[in-house]
Formats: sequence, C-alpha cells, structure tokens
Amino acid sequence: MAQAMSFSEKGEKMELSQLKIPTHVSIIMDGNGRWAKKRGLPRTAGHKQGAENIRKIAIACNTMGVKA
Repeated sequence: MAQAMSFSEKGEKMELSQLKIPTHVSIIMDGNGRWAKKRGLPRTAGHKQGAENIRKIAIACNTMGVKA
C-alpha cells in the first residue's frame, strides 16, 4: 500500500507520518447561509452542505489520528 503524502508549509513533499498531527481540532461553522444565498438556495441548503463538509473533515482527521 502506498504511503500517504502531504506537503509542508514550504511546499516540500512529506510522508504523513512525518507531519505533526494535532491531538484536537476546532471548526467554527460560519458562512453557510451566505454561501446558499449567493447561489439562490435556502439557508438550510447551506447548512446541509456545511454539515457534509464537516463529515468529510472528521473522517479525514480520524484517519490521520486526530483524537478530538
């Protein structure tokens, strides 16, 4: 299986195991209503899309070893 790769802040290619993975992250949901309004959608559509993005982020964090 291939090793997961990422890039440092300087653009250097690094293995995921070389990165400093945080033990926790915090996400502030802001702008979902504005995102929907800009696209002519109801605010709830923006909140639904924001929740889907959080789901993807949470799965990626779990895979990387973020605890909370």
